[in-house]
Amino acid sequence: MANPYEVEHNIKDKPKSRSQRPDMSSFFNQLNQIDTNSTSARTHNNPNAVPTPVDIAAAERLLQDQYTYLLQNSDNPNHRAFLENLVSDVETMIDDPPEKVAGVPQSYLDELDRVPKKSLKKDDMCPICAEKFLDDEFPLVVQLPCHKTHRFDLECVGPWLRLQGTCPLDRKELMKKKEVPKVEKEEEEDYDEMFA
Repeated sequence: MANPYEVEHNIKDKPKSRSQRPDMSSFFNQLNQIDTNSTSARTHNNPNAVPTPVDIAAAERLLQDQYTYLLQNSDNPNHRAFLENLVSDVETMIDDPPEKVAGVPQSYLDELDRVPKKSLKKDDMCPICAEKFLDDEFPLVVQLPCHKTHRFDLECVGPWLRLQGTCPLDRKELMKKKEVPKVEKEEEEDYDEMFA
């Protein structure tokens, strides 16, 4: 049934496409409560408060619930195995929650390389939700820096990256910076005695 706004603006119902992507609003609400590095941390009553392991475990549990939902609706054995692995990893984090969130900041997600729609193939799909990218009219596909074939719907990979900070496929740490080799300084000779 249409609401008054839809009637007033002559908005007609469109048949909604079946999407497997879960609603992550509860997850992001919980993440905002525990994220001390973002601008949302400034809105807390106590700016010095740090998240407790229980709070982090709650966010992990919400992520696990979403992946379990996708797992229950998956028919592909390879996809099921991948999701079972993700759920298992999240379960480990719930059983022994960290002291702080190890994931990437929102700014990292904002700067990820976007994949243009024209470079996507017909059968390319998100490894997490198993939906074809081109089934979405406006796909928001990101490519992780660890490998050029690691492409995901931003909506699917974002929650994982915010909590874990690793690629869901190869588990490489995405925020780990390459160490610059240290150059040992040669001892400078003392030339003070040479001046006349």
